[in-house]
This record gives sequence, structure tokens and C-alpha cells, in this order.
Amino acid sequence: MKLSHYIAFVSIVLFSSFTIKKENKTSILIEENQTKIDRDSIVIYAKQYLGTPYLYAGNDPKKGFDCSGFVNYVFQHFSVSVPRSSSGYKNINTTKSPEDFKVGDVLVFYGYKNNTIIGHVGIICEANGMHSKFIHASSGKAGSVTISDLDSEHYSKRYYKCVDVLSK
Repeated sequence: MKLSHYIAFVSIVLFSSFTIKKENKTSILIEENQTKIDRDSIVIYAKQYLGTPYLYAGNDPKKGFDCSGFVNYVFQHFSVSVPRSSSGYKNINTTKSPEDFKVGDVLVFYGYKNNTIIGHVGIICEANGMHSKFIHASSGKAGSVTISDLDSEHYSKRYYKCVDVLSK
């Protein structure tokens, strides 16, 4: 009788330890996938504002956005603090190599009239190095929130850096 109790006890302990390990693996997978989901969610959220008019100093979807107002508004929805002004991106984080670009990273550009000051920002929505696409509030032809190619002549010559505002 004692032997059967001992076998039952050992079986329960062994079974419990396997169950605990399985739960730990599951929680790790959720944490690893969560980063990807957050980045994709940022782009999905940003895309709902495609076509919203450009408005200098704007940060309200009902009125319009400027570039930094749009980026700030999108990240604020996810409780991520980013500069409100495009010039505020000059000294944050380190520059990422194009092969390390990820969806949700912020592209930083010089101004179109002055290549010594930061003048524009956007969020990568399709990461492919210097062939990436980004969503931004454009004061140019589109005059609204739009998606552009980083490798277009207009943006590639103004490119300053890419920063990851999601990894701490």
C-alpha cells in the first residue's frame, strides 16, 4: 500500500513539473510574439489616418497633422513617448543600419530646403532597408497622411537616420 502511494506521489510531482515547464514556454512565446504584434499594430493604427489633411503644427485627426504631430499621435496611442517636434529626433537613440530597419521604426529626414536641420519624420510600414515604405503626414503633393518610398529621389537624398523608439 505504501509503495502505491509513493508511486502516485512521484507521478504527481513529475506531472506537475512538466506542466509548469510547458506553461513557462508558452509565456515566453507570448512575450516574443508581443513585440511583433505591437509593431504591426502601430502601422495598422497609423493607416486608419491615410488621407487626413496636412496641417502645420497639427496633431488632431479631426483637423489635420504635421509630420511630427502624426508620429507623436500614433505612438501616444500606444503609450510610447516620442518628441513632438521633428528636430527632437536629432539626438535620440543611435542610428540603425538599413538592414536592421523594422516596421514601427521612425525615419528622420533633413528639411527639404535645408540639409543641416531635421525637418521631417515618418513611421516605417514596410521594412526593406533603403527600399522601405513609410507612413507620414506630407506637406508636399499629397498634402495629407500618405505612404511613400524611402528610395524615392525626394526622400533618399534627405535621409538622416532611422531610430527605434520601441526598444528601451
